[in-house]
Amino acid sequence: DAAREAIAAGDPGSARTAAEARARTMLQPVVNATGVLLHTNLGRAPLAASTDGRASNIELDLASGKRGSRTAHAGALLARAMDAEAAIVVNNCAAAVLLTLAALAGGGRGVAVSRGELVEIGGGFRVPDVMAQSGARLIEVGTTNRTRAADYRSAMDVDDDLALLLKVHRSNYTISGFTEETSVAALAQLGPPVVVDLGSGLLDAGCPWLDHGPPSWLAEEPAAKQTLKAGADLVLFSGDKLLGGPQAGVIAGRADLVRACAAHPLYRAFRPGALVLSALQDVALAYLDRSAGRLPFWRMAAAEVDDLESRAHRIVEGLAGSAGAEVVSCASVPGGGTLPGVEIPSAGVAVAGDRTGELRAWSPPVIARVEDDRTILDLRTVEPDDDEVVVAALRALDGA
Repeated sequence: DAAREAIAAGDPGSARTAAEARARTMLQPVVNATGVLLHTNLGRAPLAASTDGRASNIELDLASGKRGSRTAHAGALLARAMDAEAAIVVNNCAAAVLLTLAALAGGGRGVAVSRGELVEIGGGFRVPDVMAQSGARLIEVGTTNRTRAADYRSAMDVDDDLALLLKVHRSNYTISGFTEETSVAALAQLGPPVVVDLGSGLLDAGCPWLDHGPPSWLAEEPAAKQTLKAGADLVLFSGDKLLGGPQAGVIAGRADLVRACAAHPLYRAFRPGALVLSALQDVALAYLDRSAGRLPFWRMAAAEVDDLESRAHRIVEGLAGSAGAEVVSCASVPGGGTLPGVEIPSAGVAVAGDRTGELRAWSPPVIARVEDDRTILDLRTVEPDDDEVVVAALRALDGA
């Protein structure tokens, strides 16, 4: 196409430049040196997945030869990993919320939500809007900063068709000061099913897949296993955030409620295909055999600062003075709408000025950030195998 357009314009020599520019608009691997572990613009959790090109038994029961269910693979394994009765997978957490509300509270039934949890996340996703699309009826309780169990109880007293109590984790902002919120355990005592939208998807607060337990910066993050144990009937979360898997949404908890979601017509519209389910199955198996620490996200999250500093020194030494690079201490962030305000100590390499455009033009593109008129390449989010790519990209800056 680029060649035809260049010839038609009377400038055939521009075809290569046009073709290269067009190629750069295609999906391709990049080196994430931003320090944002779950960078939404870069696909959130990095994950290597492959298939051998054969068909799969996505909906075939191999024992009987009859039609099976796509909920029997990744969903069942994830349920086991968090001690849930059952789980199903949809294409993202927004779909999980919409499907749950439509299946369990559609037709105008009431859903009570704290005013302090009527959140908006990236892309304009607002809880009240999703509620309206689902056919459920929003019942606001409490105030922005303080919501008590009595507020939910009052809503139950005046509404004889209240179907659910919905608790939404404020994963992308915080409320501090004169605050109070109702725990999952307290909500579970009130009667109606409790649905908790965890969003970020930490599977188990104990992080048994990590040799040294959970990082300190995860201390306040609610986890699926413990939320269910506290009394939630369903938990909803993303697959591509703290779970470290592909883009997906998970609905897990009581088997009867999960079945109701799977039986709703929207499930067919929201269900993922074999590629996503296969990748998520591998992730679930990694949690079950305690090897999830080897998932790319958890390798980044658990990296020791001393190791990052050592890598940074090797990079600067490899540059031998090129680009004026120096080793710096810096701070990474979880990203992806998770853990607002949390910073993770890190180390990286800095060069003077804003050189991000030149780094993006490298092959593969290196994505960095600018702070205080310096370009920072945060090594927490760079795979060690890509350190040589960083060296080559920085060395090329001298000839730019």
